[in-house]
Amino acid sequence: MPTPRSQRSYWLIKSEGDCYSIDDLRRDRRTAWTGIRNYQARNYMRDMKPGDLLLFYHSMADPTGIYGIAKVASAPYADPTALDPKDEHYDPKRPWVCVDVAFVKKLAAPVSLAEIKADPALRHMLVARRGQRLSVMPVEEAHFKKVEAM
Repeated sequence: MPTPRSQRSYWLIKSEGDCYSIDDLRRDRRTAWTGIRNYQARNYMRDMKPGDLLLFYHSMADPTGIYGIAKVASAPYADPTALDPKDEHYDPKRPWVCVDVAFVKKLAAPVSLAEIKADPALRHMLVARRGQRLSVMPVEEAHFKKVEAM
């Protein structure tokens, strides 16, 4: 059995800006983060705890980058879209999970992927590495705080 975690963790979640944006989350205040169909991303979601903070990243945006901050608002639970045959993410044979996320704030200006790669303090973030562009990934606390301050 895993040991309980007492301190906050930090994560990055990705969404296409025209699919579900930080503005959509601001409007909705809270939503289920469903449809994750990658095993490593799923495993990261299983590790999330209420109160963990999230960098909200827009892929396929201009610029691609971090647009806001959200927080984990629930423990992980079974992703209902995996069991809905009408949903594009239908996949009842695997144990997919989701969490609820809640809006915290929109950044005054996006922190672009180019800025992340160019900043010596951020260039080691997983999102900056080629081949490490999962839809859910951990972020070091120092990286989170640097992005938040930008």
